[in-house]
Amino acid sequence: MSVALAVDCGGVAFRNPVLTASGTFGYGQEFEGLADLRAIGGLVTKGISPRPRFGNRTPRICETAAGMLNSIGLENVGVDGFERDKLPYLRRCGTKVLVNFFGTTFDEYVACGEALARLEGVDALEMNVSCPNIKAGGIEFGTDPRVLGELVRACRPVVRKPLWIKLTPNTSDIISLARACADNGADALSIINTITAMAIDARSRRPKIATTFGGLSGPAIKPIALRMVYQVRSAGIPLRISGIGGIQSGQDAVEFFLAGASTVQVGTQSFADPAASERIVGEIEAFCRTEAISDVRELIGALRPL
Repeated sequence: MSVALAVDCGGVAFRNPVLTASGTFGYGQEFEGLADLRAIGGLVTKGISPRPRFGNRTPRICETAAGMLNSIGLENVGVDGFERDKLPYLRRCGTKVLVNFFGTTFDEYVACGEALARLEGVDALEMNVSCPNIKAGGIEFGTDPRVLGELVRACRPVVRKPLWIKLTPNTSDIISLARACADNGADALSIINTITAMAIDARSRRPKIATTFGGLSGPAIKPIALRMVYQVRSAGIPLRISGIGGIQSGQDAVEFFLAGASTVQVGTQSFADPAASERIVGEIEAFCRTEAISDVRELIGALRPL
């Protein structure tokens, strides 16, 4: 039987529901020859800021028992470098392109979003709100519903493309954050970003990364990500969701669909298996055939309570 894999999410029509997650797939070209980008639904670029950033000092990445810890520091080429050096390849890569972006002030977010939204070849923007607000003592923009709502409202008029918000899991109330995004003009939510964590080298008695704390990703965070996707979906927030967190297989992806996600983003697994995203597309299709599901959209939000 044939399986329909096309989905709409946040104002973008995808050939299938599998994307690559920001920060784990570079600018796409790094995976040329390792993965077929035409086989996946889309890719999300590294986070772009108004000006280039050089990131944190090393060591800034380490493996953990069920994933990895990173503190790259959002190193990137900036808006001008992205347009000049990265976008030409992305325009011909054969899949949808979402650009993750961020700033350290409201003005930087607005300027960055406006500049990126003007570029041909960018299908949507994904706003990273897990960044320190330097005018508020370093508190993340995305942890306060009021501040987050104001940020989305400030960016909405100048971002004339679909605007997705990538929510932080470092909160006790993901629903209020999601609602603030919906109330102020967002088109979709990406749930979740990395979880603040640390790792220690017992013999040296030192942290394993230079910044002490970093973002935990990989299989360890999947149950938390599923819970947060399900919470937002169950609360009736009127936005499509892209699920992120520990996705290694087609079955993992299906679990996110059942929890309420319309698409998924494959992150840490791409380091171990550069072709993971296209493999997962095939595994989703095989699952649907086995379960006699003709359209992947039948799975979205179809979790059955015990």
